[in-house]
Amino acid sequence: MRLLACDGNGKLSFTKDITKDAEIPPYAILSHTWQEGQEVTFDELRNDCDAAKQKSGYDKIWFCMRQAQRANLHHIWVDTCCINKAIDITEVQHAINSMFKWYQRAVECYVYLSDVSTRNDSSDSAWEPAFRTSRWFTRGWTLQELLAPRDVIFFSREGIRLGTKTTLEQQIHEITSIPHSALRGTPLSEFGVEERLSWIGGRETSREEDKAYSLLGIFDVFMLPNYGEREANAFRRLRKEIGELYE
Repeated sequence: MRLLACDGNGKLSFTKDITKDAEIPPYAILSHTWQEGQEVTFDELRNDCDAAKQKSGYDKIWFCMRQAQRANLHHIWVDTCCINKAIDITEVQHAINSMFKWYQRAVECYVYLSDVSTRNDSSDSAWEPAFRTSRWFTRGWTLQELLAPRDVIFFSREGIRLGTKTTLEQQIHEITSIPHSALRGTPLSEFGVEERLSWIGGRETSREEDKAYSLLGIFDVFMLPNYGEREANAFRRLRKEIGELYE
């Protein structure tokens, strides 16, 4: 696992690749939806690329860091830049199988909703219709990002706090049909296989196989990704791993 830290001069830097759980410092984690061409990569951030600082993704990284510092946390994890996706397939494979655990271990998870605005709100809940139709609730990977962390905090695109997984529980239940008990942290193993599989219904991923891979942590199974196998085969392999787990 590689984290981002911020020094006293406001400079972001990566930690070493931390392989021992006991050495991982407390950290916050970001949940968001990607914007094509606007996300900052590992190499861009490592090389302090000026062009990267003009991207909206750079603002999201700093949003996460500022929120973390308010919680007295000095490290963050952001999927767009903390994984070296360019040349290291092993790192990508490890990340896909570890991401649920990384979200689960985060002290706080900040959900940045780029399509929910509070700018012209005339009341405290005028943003709620946009919240209910947010793209964040339609993406495959954000399912585990909702369920894994204990503390999930939702923010508008202006960085205004909207509420938490606890205070917005009823709305989230109505949007996702996920049981209240699952949102409250009941172990996912207590829910049936078909029920958990149903939670991905209506969600989409950029790569069709990711729809299955995004469920690995929800079923606590390990499976190497194989892009190109297509969605149906990825789900066949996932069901096989699940079946072996419950034998």
